[in-house]
Amino acid sequence: MLQRPAMTVPARDLSPFFAPRSIAVVGAGERATSSGGAIMQMLRHAGYGGRVVPVNPKGGTIFGYEAVTSIGAIDPPVDLAVIVIRPDAILDAVRESADRGIRNLLILPGGFAEAGPVGEARNQALLKLAAERGLTIAGPNCAGLIHLDPAWRFAATFLRDLPPGAATGSGNGLAFISQSGALAEEFIDKANTRDLPLMSVVSVGNAVHLGVEDYLAWLGDRPEIGAALLYVESIEDHERFRRVARAVAATKPVIALFGGRTEIGGRAASAHTGAVANDDAAIDAFCASCGIVRVKSLRRLLLAAKAFGRFPQGLGKRALILSNSGGPGVLCADRAVLEGLDLGALPPTLAEVLRQQLPPEASVANPIDLLADAREDRFGLAVEAATDHAAHAYDMVLMIHVVPFMVDAAPVIARLADLAAGTRLPLLHSMMGTLPNKADWFATMERAGVPMFNDVEEMAEAAGLLASYPVLRESVRGKVPSPVTFRDRRRP
Repeated sequence: MLQRPAMTVPARDLSPFFAPRSIAVVGAGERATSSGGAIMQMLRHAGYGGRVVPVNPKGGTIFGYEAVTSIGAIDPPVDLAVIVIRPDAILDAVRESADRGIRNLLILPGGFAEAGPVGEARNQALLKLAAERGLTIAGPNCAGLIHLDPAWRFAATFLRDLPPGAATGSGNGLAFISQSGALAEEFIDKANTRDLPLMSVVSVGNAVHLGVEDYLAWLGDRPEIGAALLYVESIEDHERFRRVARAVAATKPVIALFGGRTEIGGRAASAHTGAVANDDAAIDAFCASCGIVRVKSLRRLLLAAKAFGRFPQGLGKRALILSNSGGPGVLCADRAVLEGLDLGALPPTLAEVLRQQLPPEASVANPIDLLADAREDRFGLAVEAATDHAAHAYDMVLMIHVVPFMVDAAPVIARLADLAAGTRLPLLHSMMGTLPNKADWFATMERAGVPMFNDVEEMAEAAGLLASYPVLRESVRGKVPSPVTFRDRRRP
């Protein structure tokens, strides 16, 4: 199996790619369905506040910006040139950009290493030109970059929508770095429907210069980013990747989904990015040595986004389950144990308070069962008692709320949201069954800082992911990683 020597490559300053103060769009246009039109629209949609120079041979005004007819007419040079013209004209555009003093280029079209002998020759010429002229290139064959830092919003992308971003100063923004443009599109869609604080999205493409680890190093160092999520099929230099991942994971979580872990999936990944399949055990060992929280499905990657978007430093593994229904409580307990959570017995003082004030039929154990007819008084009592008498014993409370026909859920939600603001115990909440005002109820709890889940197993899975990070974080802080054999995932 091929092992490439580790490369000593200094960390790159990617500010010109994520926060340029001036850009040129080479191939800009007005037509919404054109590549140049899409880029111009997204810049405006993102609220980009820098200087924009459209480059189009026809000149004129494009989206309100005065266009120039050639790259040579850009005056003064820009921080970043975004190139969206046909592949056979790209090398000339790169050369003209270098002549004009533009050193950073984002190339979106394909037609390079992925496109057979002609594309490979073009790729080699691009690398040679970049080396000779001191250029840094993102892409080609990618869907672009998005970085919605409230201080300086930027988006140069083919992707159809922007993610929601994160609140100013929250420090819990999410970054998604993907070797699939389609998965980047899907992640943005789910971030918008699930209100995930997704701030940065990177479509890596062919990565002639900038690979996953380059983006991870820069985004991982940003105070506005609280967690980084990855979709990976191939790693060029696994030792450098490990060094970068460990450095980031020492302060904030890195969660990764590796594609191509089965024989058939590996063949598909090989056709897509040139990856070489690895088995699950090898990927597990590699992720552990990197300090990476590994997930094995897109569904779990999205669950991780929900969980770490609220609790970016993760949580401990001691969990209290608080339910008003026996069956969901059992399922939650099963999944929690399988996820490695510790469902310790109730502290005696908490148990005594609950026995005195709950109905005799209630279950005073872990899980606590408040019974189906529990209203805001009973839920409120249980949360307050847990906070007062068990904050030392648990790291989180997993709340389960089933809404029977005879109970008005709105006062329960109002009470829980009010308590969430002051509780010392992190809360996660799931609601099951027929929920006539689900959107409003979920929104109320989310505004109170409580992540909401559609079922108890999802909630327990998310809690398990949160509990896995602190262990990994401690494992990489100041320690030398044990050697781990990991196959180079690109063709020789």
